[in-house]
Amino acid sequence: MRRTVLLWIVQGLLALLFLFAGVSKLLMPAEALTKGSPFAAWFLRFIGVCEVLGAVGLILPGLLRIRPALTPLAATGLVVIMIGATVTTAATMSVPLAAIPLAAGILAAFVAWGRYRESAAR
Repeated sequence: MRRTVLLWIVQGLLALLFLFAGVSKLLMPAEALTKGSPFAAWFLRFIGVCEVLGAVGLILPGLLRIRPALTPLAATGLVVIMIGATVTTAATMSVPLAAIPLAAGILAAFVAWGRYRESAAR
């Protein structure tokens, strides 16, 4: 019971984080989006779409009780994105700044693990 509550809290916070990050990538002008980034605007917009879809996938399947097994998949996809963000941040900016996407990735991995265990138990 406590783990379920903790998972929902982490999922909610991650959903807000990824929704904000994804929407800002989609709304930001291309010049501002690519400033200081080694990636093209189309790739960063693609990442933004993935982040928005991941945020939705963290919440809606469990909330609506429709295909809740999609939640660990969404969380796993966000882990993959955060691995890339951690490596890119460490290489282009600084290692201490890479702790932010690393922490988000670890939290997403916790959600993937917790929700996968729940779906496997059913």
